[in-house]
Amino acid sequence: MDERVDRPEPQVEPAPFSRESPVTRRSRLRRPIVWLLLIVIAAGVGWYFWTRPATQSASKGGAGRAGQTAPQPVGAATIDIGDIRILLNELGTVTSLDTVTVLAQVNGQMTAVGFTEGQVVKKGDFLAQIDPRPYQAALDQALGTLAHDQGLLDQAKANLKRFETLGRQDSIAQQQVDDQRFLVAQYTGTVQTDQGIVDNARLNLAYCHIVSPIDGQVGLRLVDPGNYVSAGGTTGIAVITQMQPISVLFSVPEDNLPNIIKRVRSSATLSVEAYDRSNLRLLATGQLSTLDNQIDTTTGTLKLRAMFANPDELLYPNQFVNARLLVNTMQNSVRVPVQAVQRGEPGTYVYVINANNTVSVRAVKVGPTDGGFMAVLSGLRVGEKVVSDGTDRLRDGAAVIVPPPAKGPAALGQAAQSAPSDQAGPPAQSPGQPPVQPPVQPSGQSGQRQHGQPQQPRAQ
Repeated sequence: MDERVDRPEPQVEPAPFSRESPVTRRSRLRRPIVWLLLIVIAAGVGWYFWTRPATQSASKGGAGRAGQTAPQPVGAATIDIGDIRILLNELGTVTSLDTVTVLAQVNGQMTAVGFTEGQVVKKGDFLAQIDPRPYQAALDQALGTLAHDQGLLDQAKANLKRFETLGRQDSIAQQQVDDQRFLVAQYTGTVQTDQGIVDNARLNLAYCHIVSPIDGQVGLRLVDPGNYVSAGGTTGIAVITQMQPISVLFSVPEDNLPNIIKRVRSSATLSVEAYDRSNLRLLATGQLSTLDNQIDTTTGTLKLRAMFANPDELLYPNQFVNARLLVNTMQNSVRVPVQAVQRGEPGTYVYVINANNTVSVRAVKVGPTDGGFMAVLSGLRVGEKVVSDGTDRLRDGAAVIVPPPAKGPAALGQAAQSAPSDQAGPPAQSPGQPPVQPPVQPSGQSGQRQHGQPQQPRAQ
């Protein structure tokens, strides 16, 4: 008999309180945020489409009024005819034509100085003196030797004459006559040597008296009296520099050589002006003298020399100057102010003012620049007006206003003083600018602007 054994069922303990995972909690919090963002976006889109028609109408009305009532004030210039100089502005250095360092040619003590620093001297003027006594003694000794040998020569010549007479009479041997003739030749050579020594002694004595070899200006004294100077020294006693005339060396690019050579070969005189370092003050005016015989391959330039009379000595050796070479002059050329020429996508162009006070873009071909004008090779005619000021905001077909010329500073000052300071009105205008036009408001908008329309700015 099977007996059933009642086994107790295992008791299942209730599960502990389970917490939500972080992923589940974030997913539940994300839903309200997404719905909130969708609501905000929908509200923004609705506001945009609700205010768009009013904004567009206001902007179109304001642009139309500005285009009709506020043309841009500009400065104008009239195309005329004038001379355009073809100039080359190059850097140059003032160079003296003759610079001499006075050196001692003999050894000795310098006993005297015959110049003052900065003195203008002529060729042959006394500069310094070296003690001449040793060289005077050497000259006296050479003269004594010369006199002694000259006496021997005269005696030998007299004996030769007697021997030649006796030789013709067969009174003496012919060998004795020949020996006497050779003795005369020896004494002749000795006398010539003595004469050379005398001449050298006299030259050394002359070197003791130092004179200026050129005309020029003496610089600072390099040796004081009492010092011993030698012929092998390199310092020198002083430096003399020629100041009048003087030259300027400058280099020009090789691309400009054909025009320069053509003018030089036609015997034309090319003017050169020398300006100071700031290129503002004119120092001297001269002319082109010569060209170098080869181009510098490193820089691609050629050296030129210009001569200047320099009467007031404003040009000084080794001075840095700006050389302005006048190559040629384009006479009766159509010209335009430099500030009227613009450069952009169409190339070089100007704004031409039409008869209806509008501007049109016109391409031009320009040439050299001289001062404030450019030569016009093509594109403009004499008498046409172009915009010379206020081109930064112009476009093709824009309306402009050309202000009348100012009557004078006195009238402008009186007009400015007569205006009350507490009266609200347009700001003060500088001479030559048009008065500011207040914006014209449409009817019904004089007090306040409508809802959704931006306030129109004042015309500047």
